[in-house]
Amino acid sequence: MTEECGLMRQTILVVDDKANVRTLVREYLTEQGFRVVTAENGRNALFVARHEKPDLILLDIMMPEMDGYEFIRVYRKEQETPVILLTAKLEEVDKVLGLELGADDYITKPFGMRELVARIRAVLRRVAKIDIAPQVLRAADIVLDTGTRRVIVGGQEITLTPTEFDLLVILMSSPGRVFSRNELLEAVQGVAFEALERSINVHISNLRRKIEADPSHPRYIETVFGVGYRFGADFERQEKT
Repeated sequence: MTEECGLMRQTILVVDDKANVRTLVREYLTEQGFRVVTAENGRNALFVARHEKPDLILLDIMMPEMDGYEFIRVYRKEQETPVILLTAKLEEVDKVLGLELGADDYITKPFGMRELVARIRAVLRRVAKIDIAPQVLRAADIVLDTGTRRVIVGGQEITLTPTEFDLLVILMSSPGRVFSRNELLEAVQGVAFEALERSINVHISNLRRKIEADPSHPRYIETVFGVGYRFGADFERQEKT
């Protein structure tokens, strides 16, 4: 249930080793109607996240005791809560590593509070999105239910991050159609933020590891070199409403 429905405030976990950052973000998000809990490092964040069950996590990367990367490695085995990275690092490799580990988005410090809230709301809308007419999409041994956000591959349920799930919906809904990386970025972000085009490559790579029998020779998600990606044209769209 979303805060926009007016029934329940969404909880945001802010994880940063700098007290002034935690305070500033907490106060602003509270003014925007969110419930905010905080942690000063990844180890403490695990404890808070397990008890508070946040709707979204804002996660700094460079922290003592347990950094953001290690937090994601551990927590992704337990929950698929959306994660937005907060990072002062400018290197592309650092952002890509965070996405490879399962983060949904990133924002580079220093950031504006309005942009931060816009990114939070965009991710939360994706997670809470309920289709007017839920669909069950099928392709060979993949079954995807947009209503329950469940994916079955070869009879086994798999766990996808919100971004991975939305990408799969987009691709499966139009088999054979080639989507550029920019089209996919805009579709999954919901807002035209500046982002690494390569971030889509990372999400697609993660998705392939989960749905393909041989990710190095994908059967479902094909690369169209110089353009983007498509869901195999051989898989005619099947759906059950």
